[in-house]
Amino acid sequence: MTNNNHWAFFLSNRADKQLLVEQLTGKNKPDLFEGFSELEPALFSAIVIKELIEEEERHQYVEVATTANRHLRFLSGGEQKKALLTYLLSQNPGYIIVDNPMDNLDSASQKALLLMLQKVAATLPVIQLVNRTSDCLDFISNAISIDDDNLWVYHDSVEACISQQVINSSPSFSASIPPSDHQYSLINNPLIEFKNVTVKYEERVIVNNICWQISKGQFWHLVGPNGSGKTTLLSLITGDNPKGYGQDLTLFGKRKGSGETVWSIKEKIGYFTGSMTDLFNRYHSVEQMVISGFFDSIGLYIKPSDRQLKLAHQWLSLIGLLQLKQTAFYKLSLGQQRLIMIVRAMVKHPPLLILDEPTVGLDDDNAAIVAALINKMAAESTTSVLYVSHRKEEGLTPGFIFELTPAEGGSTGSILQNV
Repeated sequence: MTNNNHWAFFLSNRADKQLLVEQLTGKNKPDLFEGFSELEPALFSAIVIKELIEEEERHQYVEVATTANRHLRFLSGGEQKKALLTYLLSQNPGYIIVDNPMDNLDSASQKALLLMLQKVAATLPVIQLVNRTSDCLDFISNAISIDDDNLWVYHDSVEACISQQVINSSPSFSASIPPSDHQYSLINNPLIEFKNVTVKYEERVIVNNICWQISKGQFWHLVGPNGSGKTTLLSLITGDNPKGYGQDLTLFGKRKGSGETVWSIKEKIGYFTGSMTDLFNRYHSVEQMVISGFFDSIGLYIKPSDRQLKLAHQWLSLIGLLQLKQTAFYKLSLGQQRLIMIVRAMVKHPPLLILDEPTVGLDDDNAAIVAALINKMAAESTTSVLYVSHRKEEGLTPGFIFELTPAEGGSTGSILQNV
């Protein structure tokens, strides 16, 4: 076995990734990987980072050493991944499996991680699990695709594999988005307004003099490097960050601290982030998942009205999943789950819809479907959409971009022209 024995597995979102990892790390490996049988594997993935953070929180110690000696949970996404890779290499593995390593990283962090992986590849075999064809590491030449039935297809090269991927580049939804049965009190424009908002913790300034307005019906893309303050801005908008008090920050017509409650803010926001999916780990049906969006609940504890049931079915019909309405949510593919979660956030037509990295982990086909659905909701409703992602998603058409730029005195914000 040579040091350039590197492989990429191109996975659809219906492929069983857990099964693949078990095959690649177990004792009885597939024939192509018999040469790995006596080697100790290392798994580089977001799941491992999550497990390490949970371990830190339980035992209050730093499992993954960093140069700053900070807990893993306080590092940016790029810092977390570099720390994890360094930690794994210190265990002297025989080969390393990297699961979508570029997810959630800005371009600078991607370049830094790529350099580290290129150095690793000089001495260790690297097996990449990849959902987006553009994310395949440039030093890998061997390619296998895994279809929806978990069948392996060997390709002569990465280029040959990519050329055979069938991508639904222009998905469409024939019906209009369903209406809302929820009435909101009159809200003045702009919905959200930052006037010279600065957030700092002790002497560390996170964002500095942010000026930004989100008005009714606008479609924004929030961008910025890892650690630039995107999460801080989102926490201010949702009312979760106490640093909003004393600031010139207006949320849905009321200045922060003028008597509003966190609930009065959150009821006007539809929200999706990938970690939310973990909250729905019981046997909620697809239908229950959508209906729970009317009540902002984890699970369904109130009998829905006939009107709500009808609207839920219209949404499921729009995204082509009505036939799965009684299916347990956890049994869906990742792409199907993502559509359900976005619909759940939108069923009430909230004044503001926040979508935080909605295409992370999706294959190219499902990412295109999600982008088309977001475009449709933005175009056919008065809901303002705030899309947060490092990736400029092909086919997505936000009208406005707000960019955070890190600086020594805290990140500043600017509005870019979308081209």
